[in-house]
Amino acid sequence: MTESRPTYPVRVDAAVDPQVSRALWLVKWLLLVPHWIVLAFLWLGFVVVSVLAFFAILFTGRYPRSLFEFNVGVLRWSWRVHYYGYGANGTDRYPPFSLADVPDYPAHYEVPYPERLSRGLVLVKWLLAIPHYVVLVVFIGGGAWLTTRASNDGWSSGWGWGGLVGLLVFIAAVVLLFSGRYPRALYDFVLGMDRWALRVAAYVGLMTDAYPPFRLDMGGPEPGAVPATPIPSQPLPTGASRPGWTAGRVIALVIGSLLLFAAAGTLIGGGTLLWADRTQREAGYLSTPAALVRSDGYAVTTEGFRLEGAGFDWAVDNVLGRARIEVSPVGGSGPLFVGIAPTAAADRYLDGVAVGSLEDLNLRWDGTPADRWTTVEHAGGAPATPPTEAGIWTDSSSGPGTQVLTWRPTAGNWTVVVMRADGTAGVSADVRAGATLPGLPWIAGTILGVGVVLLVIGGLLVALAVRRAAQPLYVEVPTSGGPPAPAEPQAAGTRT
Repeated sequence: MTESRPTYPVRVDAAVDPQVSRALWLVKWLLLVPHWIVLAFLWLGFVVVSVLAFFAILFTGRYPRSLFEFNVGVLRWSWRVHYYGYGANGTDRYPPFSLADVPDYPAHYEVPYPERLSRGLVLVKWLLAIPHYVVLVVFIGGGAWLTTRASNDGWSSGWGWGGLVGLLVFIAAVVLLFSGRYPRALYDFVLGMDRWALRVAAYVGLMTDAYPPFRLDMGGPEPGAVPATPIPSQPLPTGASRPGWTAGRVIALVIGSLLLFAAAGTLIGGGTLLWADRTQREAGYLSTPAALVRSDGYAVTTEGFRLEGAGFDWAVDNVLGRARIEVSPVGGSGPLFVGIAPTAAADRYLDGVAVGSLEDLNLRWDGTPADRWTTVEHAGGAPATPPTEAGIWTDSSSGPGTQVLTWRPTAGNWTVVVMRADGTAGVSADVRAGATLPGLPWIAGTILGVGVVLLVIGGLLVALAVRRAAQPLYVEVPTSGGPPAPAEPQAAGTRT
């Protein structure tokens, strides 16, 4: 007697194509580019819809049906692309561009619409699914991911590929290339892993309260699953049909989602600028964190930077304001000098002098104890005169302790130089740069205003798309034979 497995409400079906091409998989990555572009936008919509569904479930215990149908459609579309491509390579039939199920396509994904969902469980599903994440990291991996590792020079990063599914599909493709046969055992195992991932996706996507089983259901047809029931929870009135997610509504939702993401970024950015303007000023200046500069030579210099352009003076007076550079000695470096001079004059003064020129700023997350600048050391000797006697500086400051240079930026090519006040070798200092930025409040206000506009427009587009997708469309029901004739869309709850 055969033991029956417990049913699970997410159905993932697929039928293997017995005539899969030997070599088409070599170019499927190129053929799938249009799908990947579309799915990148659809997944933005998926995120926005999931957030809306989260609050709807939390407050009402229901997943709005139009939102549910959209997110199931995105997963369905992704599964067809995955099945055609390198998640299974199970068919050579090109995936359709549709959120709806295509009955004659060999890959299907269905989730029955839940009448009620737990309002409390919605808060912790992501946490409860952690054991599944561990399994899926091995099965699916991250596709392409960014890795970070320690090295002798600090930390380095690079791209990597992984996941058992991708490896097995590649092995099967190589076998197919040389033998013309897709190993059925590999196909069944790959499909079982894909099915596991798609079940977890439905659970984490808040589409079901049934916890995914820890098992591999291998092969094409879904064993023992509960068939999906696309019947609406409430019958539509006679003469009504549910148009669902048409291309126009999907485009409106995607554009609205993009605008909402842009609104979030601009609101966060504008709010951060406003917060910095109100809380982070010191003596009227906004400054960077201190960063270490060090050289065994006689000076540390910036590369020459040019300031110019139409309306430059207006920008300085109304946007940038006065600039400030603070240098503090580190490790007994002694009295310091900091000065700014025209680049040509600074180059003449430091010609033949051993200096370190600033190259890259390494921030704290690279494993160093503090922010620091790396320098390129240039061989040479000592300067002819100490910096305090050079007579080339537009603004400068020298002496023991922290030195502060303030400067009104003017057009030209400029170089900042940090040295010991007596001109001896070995410079080590913490450096901060800042500006008064008088235009920051209105810049922050403008960014916040743009964010509010984007938020309103994006929210209206999403709301309109969702409302239209959920609204029944009434058609005329003929009294005699013949197909029904479409009528003008009516407001929900009205009849013609």
